[in-house]
Formats: sequence, C-alpha cells, structure tokens
Amino acid sequence: MNNYLDFEKPLAEIEGKANELRAMARSNAEMDVEKEAAALDKKAGDMLAKLYAELTPWRKCQVARHPDRPHCKDYIETLFTDYTALAGDRNFADDHAIMGGLARLDGQPVVVMGQEKGNDTKSRIERNFGMARPEGYRKAVRLMDLADRFGLPVITLVDTPGAFPGKGAEERGQSEAIARATQRCLRLGVPMVSVVIGEGGSGGAVGIATANKVLMLEHSIYSVISPEGCASILWKDAEKMREAAEALRLTAQDLEQLGVIDKVVKEPVGGAHRHPAAAIKAVGEALKGQLKQLSNVGSDEIRANRRRKYLGLGAKGLAA
Repeated sequence: MNNYLDFEKPLAEIEGKANELRAMARSNAEMDVEKEAAALDKKAGDMLAKLYAELTPWRKCQVARHPDRPHCKDYIETLFTDYTALAGDRNFADDHAIMGGLARLDGQPVVVMGQEKGNDTKSRIERNFGMARPEGYRKAVRLMDLADRFGLPVITLVDTPGAFPGKGAEERGQSEAIARATQRCLRLGVPMVSVVIGEGGSGGAVGIATANKVLMLEHSIYSVISPEGCASILWKDAEKMREAAEALRLTAQDLEQLGVIDKVVKEPVGGAHRHPAAAIKAVGEALKGQLKQLSNVGSDEIRANRRRKYLGLGAKGLAA
C-alpha cells in the first residue's frame, strides 16, 4: 500500500521492512527470511488493529478522505447488475459529480445514484472532486421522479466534501436545487436507503441522503461543515481542525448514538481502503437487509415513516 496516513508512519516502517526482506529473498534463493518477515507481519497487524480501534474524530476524517477508499463508481460496478446510466438534468447540463441510473441489486430493480470523486487527476477534475453543481441535484430529482413513477426503491451512495460553492453554481440556484432535491427525497413514495461511504458534507450530502434509512461506514464522517471550515469560522484558525472534529460529533458512532443515522456498517481492519472488496460486500449486505425490511411497506407509510424520522431528529440524543 503506497498511501499511508500521517498517523500510520510507524506501521509503514514495519511493513516496509517486511517487504524489503521478501525482496532480498527473491533475489537470493539461499536466504530464508520468512520467519522474520512473518514476525514483522504480526507486529504490523497488531499495530494496525490498535490504531484503528482508537481512532480520534480527526483521524476518522483522514481515513474517510483516503484516496484509495472505494468510491461510488466502485460500489455500482461491483454490487449492481444491468446498470444503465442516465445523464443530464433536462435543463442545463450533465453534472459528472453525480452519477446514477437504473440497475438491479441482487436481481431487484432499483434506482441508484451517488457522488463520484474520481481516482486520478483527470477523473477528479471531470467529477469536480465529488462536489455537485445545481444540475447535479436536478439530475438527482429527475432520477427520483423516475423511481417514484415506476415504483423502484432508491439507493444513494454519499461521498462529498459538500456542494460546489463556485460563482456559476450560485448563479444557477445552488441552494434552491439542493432544497428541491431534499424535498423530493421527503416526498418519495418508494423506500429510500442512503449510505455515507466516505464524506457526508453539509447540504451537498443531505440533498440525496434524506432517506428512510441512513447508514454509515464505520470510518466515514457526516457533518454540517468540514472541521477545517468550522475551525476557520469559530477560531479563525484552520489548524484547530482537531478540536473542531471533536466538537462536531461527526463520526458514525456519535451519529448513531444521537439518532441521526440508523446503522453503522463495519469496515475491515485498517479501513475500506485496505480491503475495498470486503467493504463493498459489507455495504451490499447492509443494503439488501434494509430494502427487505421496507419491501412490504405501502407508499403512505413510507412517507409517514420518513416524516417521523426527520421531525424527531435529535430526540434520541437529548433523551440520552
């Protein structure tokens, strides 16, 4: 693994030494280093488990943003079959920051959509780093209209630092577009399940995550503002992001306790970026379980369920 986070540097040294030993053995058949390498592997495994069992909120932010973490495109390609992408908002343009379309999950027809950040320089620029413009949210509304019309459950995969704050986006009605998307989520007569797979930033996330069931991966984050942005506003110092991350209660564990989300999906030891296939599989199983629970619920009750959920938001945390 090439991309180590700053708190993983001791781990990088141990894994690097094990790799060096094995590389030396490959160039010299007479060397037997497997015992020493295995000991280093065990030490690294123990350190990895300890590091990830004791992650602070700020470290969880770093893990949630890891460049090797699986993105929306990876989940769609792995979990869904017969995926047919739909493009454009029928008004201005197609926003590549939000991808979505018709697909099947374990044979069940669904509408799936989410923010895609990209995985290299070219795709990140094309996807605008997962920051959608108004046309992205209007495309999301179009997909939800389609789902409602044909009675298809909606699945959304949330991974964005926030909606794009540029001048053009504001000129085209960014806040109105997010509000309309949120409103459409609330009025859906079909089940909607959202999963925060990385970052869930501000209204940019809420616009496609106002669902019947909201899930989060174990090391993902969900917050009204980034820790850096919060620190800049409150303390005029972005370097206080660690304190801001603590205060924001943005981890999956905190949000489950507060009743903001419904379920935490466990990640492999070391995070989703170390074992993408296992993380994607866990999300798939969680999605199938949630859809099964909602499968026999009528449209009126689906809407009422969602209404109760959001009107009662925070009550669990206050009671605690």
